[in-house]
Amino acid sequence: MEKSRKEKWVSNIKSIIWALVIALFLRTFVVEAFKIPSGSMIPTLLIGDHLFVEKFAYGIRLPIIGIKIIPTGEPKDGDIVVFRYPVNPSIYFIKRVEGVPGDTLMMIDKKLYRNGKPVNEPYVQHTDNQIDPPNLPKGRFGSRDNWGPITVPKGKYFVMGDNRDESYDSRFWGYVPEKNLTGKALFIYFSDKDGNPLDIRWNRIFKSVSLVYDSKYSHLG
Repeated sequence: MEKSRKEKWVSNIKSIIWALVIALFLRTFVVEAFKIPSGSMIPTLLIGDHLFVEKFAYGIRLPIIGIKIIPTGEPKDGDIVVFRYPVNPSIYFIKRVEGVPGDTLMMIDKKLYRNGKPVNEPYVQHTDNQIDPPNLPKGRFGSRDNWGPITVPKGKYFVMGDNRDESYDSRFWGYVPEKNLTGKALFIYFSDKDGNPLDIRWNRIFKSVSLVYDSKYSHLG
């Protein structure tokens, strides 16, 4: 009887350890959950959206030291990515990639141009009608609404928020190094208003981040 009870405890402990190992593996190499804390990606992502991020989208890295051991892809213009804030890597940001290495970017009166062509950005919203002129520098490359042209360096990415006038992004602090990338946003698995888990946005649950715009933002009300 005593031996059987001991074997049961040992078996339970082994099961718990294996569950923790699998959970750690998934979190490190496969997917990780993040919550949107700010409005910089409105209207695509709202405060209170909880989403899964695909961690192997841009390469498999060794934990802690972050060295890429298996390349699996590169960010593309338009991808929504989670990354470590270059100024303070302990903080995670989420923005949209607007420039990959080699892209030449500029902004004229809030309009983004990539490689000499205007970029179609149906996902962007503007909340400030005022346009900051080029001679009013407020960022790293010029003013908020007028800057460039700049060419994105090798191994770096230029990112911006969809809530364009209310986003603290590459216009102000510069490029995101490739090594800072955590993964690509996949889908929203939960969404609540004002941090209230009882006030749920049911129409956003299990929605792919790439398809959020198609809802025409009826949830913004």
